[in-house]
Amino acid sequence: MTADELKRRTKSFALRVCCVVNQFPTNRSSGVIGNQLLRSATSVGANCRAACRARSPAEFVAKLGIVEEEADESAYWLEMLIDLKAFPEAMLMPLQREAEKLTAIVVASIRTARLRIDPKRR
Repeated sequence: MTADELKRRTKSFALRVCCVVNQFPTNRSSGVIGNQLLRSATSVGANCRAACRARSPAEFVAKLGIVEEEADESAYWLEMLIDLKAFPEAMLMPLQREAEKLTAIVVASIRTARLRIDPKRR
């Protein structure tokens, strides 16, 4: 996957999360979790863009580490919403799967980048 493809995919994920969160019921737990989900999901795309502008390989890996954390956190908040049955599962499951896929993609990218920095790391 190219950097541009990953940027598009992470932005699409954030936009989809925004659309879903805007439809949440107005209760305390949904509001709190929705805010946390919005923060983490939008951070995925923002930090992916920052990684693509990194000034060094080490900075690239560090920024991707943030993307990994935020994608995994997004998956967690989506899992919480699914478990709470606060919103139709059919709307949340595709987002949860995408958060998990993005996490896996970024983990693989970090491994590859670290090998390029230090080939002895195998």
